[in-house]
Amino acid sequence: MRVLIIIPAYNEAENICNVVESIKSTVPGIDYLVINDCSKDDTEQVCKTHGYQYISLPANLGIGGAVQAGYLYALQHGYDIAIQIDGDGQHDPAYIRDLIQPIINGEADIAIGSRFITKEGFQSSGSRRLGIYILSTVIRICCGLRILDVTSGFRAVNRKFIKFYAKNYAQDYPEPEAIIAAAMNGGRIKEIPVIMRERKSGKSSINVWRSLYYMLKVTLAISLYRITNQKEIGA
Repeated sequence: MRVLIIIPAYNEAENICNVVESIKSTVPGIDYLVINDCSKDDTEQVCKTHGYQYISLPANLGIGGAVQAGYLYALQHGYDIAIQIDGDGQHDPAYIRDLIQPIINGEADIAIGSRFITKEGFQSSGSRRLGIYILSTVIRICCGLRILDVTSGFRAVNRKFIKFYAKNYAQDYPEPEAIIAAAMNGGRIKEIPVIMRERKSGKSSINVWRSLYYMLKVTLAISLYRITNQKEIGA
């Protein structure tokens, strides 16, 4: 079974070495691909210097576009499972095998690494946790799906949803929208407890105003998905 780790990276020159080296030492033999999202810092140069597997996008597409590029690569190269890991070092590769096991066993199409099951490690800020709770509630009301960590970017999908996300992936703050899109298209989703780490270097792109925009946009997107009930799998 071929597995690819997708690492979206924008201005992660200070973090990308730790992320890739941690992956290589923790899960040797699993392929990875850094998606350099037209970074303004030395992310590409760091990848080139260290001989990392990477592609550089010609324009900044945002997290959604970078991840979708990874899914497209996985689809074109025949991977069976794709795993998303952020380029900021918050996701611990030690949980990768736990994450993919439900997919290997045929128990789930998508597995999400959740920091809110055991509530250990980095839990994010209070305001962001409140936003996550609200989005989780909206998703539960709209489609009856209980997911605690709806914004987690640490997730794995099978080939069925590699194909789906290669064609259909939200471009702006995509994680909750990706969940609702999968749920509306018959995806079996399972949360796996993980412990996340705080970003070591650099600065998150999320601030108060972007968080407010995020909440409004995702809530509207979830509502639209529910109303239209679009089904793309098998189309």
